[in-house]
Amino acid sequence: MSFNKIIFHLSLSEKEGFMDWVEKFDYFLFDFDGLLVNTEHLHHQAYVNMLKRRGYDLDWSFLEFCQKAHIESTGLKEAIYAKFPRLEEEEPSWRVLYEEKKKAYLSLLISGKVHLMQGVEKLLINLKEKGKRSCVVTNSLKEHTEIAQARLPILQTIDHWITREDYSLPKPDPECYKRAIELYSQIGDRIIGFEDTLKGLKALLHTPVKPVLISSIDYPELTATIDPNVSHFSSFSEIKESLV
Repeated sequence: MSFNKIIFHLSLSEKEGFMDWVEKFDYFLFDFDGLLVNTEHLHHQAYVNMLKRRGYDLDWSFLEFCQKAHIESTGLKEAIYAKFPRLEEEEPSWRVLYEEKKKAYLSLLISGKVHLMQGVEKLLINLKEKGKRSCVVTNSLKEHTEIAQARLPILQTIDHWITREDYSLPKPDPECYKRAIELYSQIGDRIIGFEDTLKGLKALLHTPVKPVLISSIDYPELTATIDPNVSHFSSFSEIKESLV
């Protein structure tokens, strides 16, 4: 089915219950992995595969992986070295390990299946039909996002893409989101940003953006760190019309 036919088909079938809250905003910022697409499982498996090739068995569940990876930019590095002290002696450069992980991830991304997260397709079609502007702000490489766009053409409706090559400091530093605002927002824009991790949420909170956390994962730190201005939903389908 062509991209235009997808839009037409869903426009006819999804008219009821359209997301009226979309009208309240002009510019939409999105994280990518785990928010728009289900690639977080591939990142988890990539670390498992990278470590296995080095002789280490990473037995974390997906939930354990997320709780370690999604809070601070150095969370995984610290947790993996703590779990495997000998690994740090063998390879003290995390950059080397991370490059090996990226290769493992690319292999999984090419051979595996990528799906949209719940409610994403309907939202992106709604934004397209209403002429809303949008931008992905992600830690993923451009090459990786282009593979996902080729697999899922609806992602091509997103106007702009800021990938890891476009900024210096990773989330929770707000540099990437500030860049998205500087480059593509307009004066007077009502801007909303969506994240599925605490480190991404922290980045949003340092910008003049309405922050929304989309996550069904139970973070122990969530209730202690979440700002009262943050809206939290388990999926895009659960967003209420009262969102302001």
